[in-house]
Amino acid sequence: MSGKLVIAIPSKGRLKEQSEEILAAAGFQVTSPFGERSYRGEIAGRPDIEVAFLSASEIARELARGAVHLGVTGEDLVKENIPQFDRLTCQIQPLGFGHADVVVAVPESWIDVASMEDLDDVAAGFRVRHGRRLRIATKYWNLTQRFFAGHGIAVYRIVDSLGATEGAPAAGLADAIVDITSTGSTLRANYLKTLDDGTILRSQANLFSSRQADWSHAASAAAKDLVAALAGSLRATSSDPNALRAASDAESRFSASLDGDQGIQR
Repeated sequence: MSGKLVIAIPSKGRLKEQSEEILAAAGFQVTSPFGERSYRGEIAGRPDIEVAFLSASEIARELARGAVHLGVTGEDLVKENIPQFDRLTCQIQPLGFGHADVVVAVPESWIDVASMEDLDDVAAGFRVRHGRRLRIATKYWNLTQRFFAGHGIAVYRIVDSLGATEGAPAAGLADAIVDITSTGSTLRANYLKTLDDGTILRSQANLFSSRQADWSHAASAAAKDLVAALAGSLRATSSDPNALRAASDAESRFSASLDGDQGIQR
């Protein structure tokens, strides 16, 4: 990695647009001098900053590797895909867009199942009644296992969700699911309901820093400029309560991560 600050943002779609908009509002205009198809960009007037255009899941991976200093990606992707994410990354600032919840959902026909405790009861007796363990379809193996363990549920089996997770119960591939939802409309369309206490994570796009990256003085200084400007912009414009709360101490949180001893080079 060069001495420049490298920030990764989503490479396409609405998340790319919103990332560029929120950075521009903070005075950091993303440009594409190498062409729209290039995976590299710049910040206007800041030769000390390089932009990497990656998929949201790639951003989580590159943060963990230390290949980028900062990244805009979903909290769900970081917490699912990075073991010991708190040791490898620092969650600096929720950005107020890309909202989605990771939830546990069961068939609406399970009228007596409304909570994780109810699901535990179902799971405990499932083998006796059906000769097999309760099957949970999901792409979120790690989040599911941690959440279920926290509720004392152990008698179940995760099955890979290779297609549309919400369709797995109707197709006979699973009994319940863990999936991400924004409005719940897709769950309802597939006759599924979220458990009352089945929200695993209320995710949104966040600015993360890597604790594994090579933090030169130039990269640290540029990052402090960006974090301060972004926090100030969000304090002035955001209506998202989580983003506003985090903006009040984003700078101190980032500085504390630089002062740590977990892979950061000053």
